[in-house]
Amino acid sequence: MSANASGRFRILSLGSLLVALIVLALPSQRLGRLAAADWFQYLGPDRNGVSQESGLLTSWPAAGPKRVWQVAGGVGMSGIAISDASLYTLVQRDGKQWVLALETATGKTRWQSAVSSAFKNQMGDGPRATPLVADGHLYVYTGEGILSALSVKDGSIAWSNDTVKQHKGKIADYGMASSPLLVGDLVIVTVGAPTATVAAYHRQTGKLAWTAGQQTTAGYSSAALLQLAGSQQVVVFAGGVALGIEPKSGKQLWSYSYVTDYDCNIATPLAYKGNLFLSSGENHGSVMLTLKPVADGFQVTEKWVSQGAESVMRNEWQTSILLDGYLYGFDNVGSAGPVTHLTCVEAATGKRMWRETRFGKGNLIAADGKLFITTMKGELVVVQATPTQYQELGRTVVMDRSRQVPSLSQGHLFLRDGKNIICLDVRKP
Repeated sequence: MSANASGRFRILSLGSLLVALIVLALPSQRLGRLAAADWFQYLGPDRNGVSQESGLLTSWPAAGPKRVWQVAGGVGMSGIAISDASLYTLVQRDGKQWVLALETATGKTRWQSAVSSAFKNQMGDGPRATPLVADGHLYVYTGEGILSALSVKDGSIAWSNDTVKQHKGKIADYGMASSPLLVGDLVIVTVGAPTATVAAYHRQTGKLAWTAGQQTTAGYSSAALLQLAGSQQVVVFAGGVALGIEPKSGKQLWSYSYVTDYDCNIATPLAYKGNLFLSSGENHGSVMLTLKPVADGFQVTEKWVSQGAESVMRNEWQTSILLDGYLYGFDNVGSAGPVTHLTCVEAATGKRMWRETRFGKGNLIAADGKLFITTMKGELVVVQATPTQYQELGRTVVMDRSRQVPSLSQGHLFLRDGKNIICLDVRKP
């Protein structure tokens, strides 16, 4: 070893030792927050609404969680993506759909970029889908189905595709809501065109890579990359069918008919021990599917089914949370009716464990053994995630009416409604 190399080695070794000593000196709850992944896409790192962060509050402060900042946002149902100390969301204001980039620490605007004209709809104006952040770019999907790639540095647009027009489709009745999914070098969205239920684009160029599925509407769910029956698959929950797709080629592996009134399949599919959980509102219900490899793809069978008025789980627009073998979610009664229960169901059997009757509509994520729930009343509710009973830790009004799913990063909860974007500190004191 040369003298220069030896010197560099000693410097690196001392530096590594110093970092290790600093890390060891930090409290364990702080370590959990430092090691947590960015919330870079819809429903978080694994697209299941579950964060690995720890050290979060276990009791409710008298005045509720600390409000770090609040800034004006805009109309729309897009959630918040977080990466490298910046957050990104889609809003509608001043006659356009905008991508906003804010500093997570202060809420200060880094940049804003218009990606389309305003989108108006009877079920609410503005964009629906949540941005995706990957390798220096941001991928967004507007209310009318324009898929765009932007630089996270300055918001400049690298490429843009009007997917609905490209595939000679029709905008979904309540707007295009598929949050982009990244698989390898492909960005995938649900289109719902006659010859393209789903489409994949090369993320660097925006060129079409493949399409899959035919003759079904888009629905309002976002595709997920799941491990099912020993195979990694893109699962798409479209307007009237669930599809399993080979990620690289776009080959359809299986399909399962799931027809809902008004094509309102909205919740994201979830994997449970190689099985597949699907749920819809409109008084529909839920099902756990088992997939078995066969010569030409996969055979789909029902492990358990709970449909209709007596169903244990009818997710209206919220994706259930799967934790330690139990599903926690919103069970909507009737055809998008006003009554919604918060429910815990055993994933293996479909058995209801508990139900908090008339909890109300909202959305939820999970972290540190707790459910962080926002309601249509603008409340933040924290519930212990346990199958034994409903155990509420705290509840307070923090914003206006909201459907958007919360986002969590570095011990801070990021929320938005149709007016504002809010940051709350939910770390344990």
